[in-house]
Amino acid sequence: MQHEAQVNLPTIRRFEGAGFRAWPAANVHYDGTWAVRLTAGYPAKRLNSINPLDPGDARNIDLRIDRARPHFEAIGRTVTFRLSPLAAPSIGLFLDKEGWAHLSESIVMRLPLSDSVVDDAMHQIPLKDLGRFVSAAFSVHGYDEALRSGFKDLVGSIKPEAGHFILEQDGQPVATAICVHDGAIAGLFEVATAKGMRGKGFGRRALLSALKWARLRGATVAWLQVEADNAAALGLYRSVGFREIYRYHYRQPGESR
Repeated sequence: MQHEAQVNLPTIRRFEGAGFRAWPAANVHYDGTWAVRLTAGYPAKRLNSINPLDPGDARNIDLRIDRARPHFEAIGRTVTFRLSPLAAPSIGLFLDKEGWAHLSESIVMRLPLSDSVVDDAMHQIPLKDLGRFVSAAFSVHGYDEALRSGFKDLVGSIKPEAGHFILEQDGQPVATAICVHDGAIAGLFEVATAKGMRGKGFGRRALLSALKWARLRGATVAWLQVEADNAAALGLYRSVGFREIYRYHYRQPGESR
């Protein structure tokens, strides 16, 4: 598989750290340099996974998985690895041998953020009403209502400054975005357009408004994560100027286990 990115570990560490701060797990503990992130209130794999952060740390893989497993089971989760280029290659080889399944792959993308990128964007003041944003996000994404409380807690726990954006038409939300401003870096999350309203430019407008807000606060780099098979989103992001910097994927025990 040909990727656009070349592995640059300092760059990857920078964006992995930004991602952890922007989308915080409720509980984090470390086993060596493996960050074990767990969130009982929300099931996203990003928030419930083992994240190896040093290519040189691959000792006692089986024993460390056994140590982690009860923490996942205690909150009703399956033990899951999130493998970025910071993970030792031998971890993936071990999981292959043990029959662990490959799950979704995501692409991390970056955009140098200049005034020219956002000059024509609509200036929009972020929402202060978290409940209103959550309702809009659930409407646009079609999320399960059972996840509402956990999602609201997650978004409310973001430590860097976060802007919540909604684009409406005829009084109904049609697009959403969260922009997390973390120093020079602006991370985009929950970028989505309502089903039936896609392909009309709403997502692009919401995204650029969020980036304009971050640029006015001094951000010089924007970044995001997108599933590798989301062709429509990838097309949008590439048209704005985002380019791939690295990929990660998830692993879970196969049915044989």
